[in-house]
Amino acid sequence: MAKVLVVDDATFMRMTIKKMLEAYGHTIVGEGCNGVEGVKKYMDIRPDVVMLDITMPEMSGVDALKRIKELDPKARVIMCSAMGQQAMVAQAIQYGAKDFIVKPFQQERLAEAIDRIMSRA
Repeated sequence: MAKVLVVDDATFMRMTIKKMLEAYGHTIVGEGCNGVEGVKKYMDIRPDVVMLDITMPEMSGVDALKRIKELDPKARVIMCSAMGQQAMVAQAIQYGAKDFIVKPFQQERLAEAIDRIMSRA
């Protein structure tokens, strides 16, 4: 199972993702509320997977993704976005995101995304 870092500015969304992933046996090893915190925690924890929201204060998810990939080109990041952010999603894929999930998402879709990128490790 994967060790996951969840970075989202919405506390409710972090709790929801945590509950969904733990139900599938994954472990949440850290949480962040903005891109700056997400990059720092990634470097401190080195999780298997990062769940990263696109729109956050201080540093966007796309900028955090770029920084994480600069620091660790092998980082596995799944972006989360709301509908209507297709341009940012495309940019995130260009910068190395392994997958993206549109909010609100289903538990099965979230687990499948993590399983898929972990199987490519």
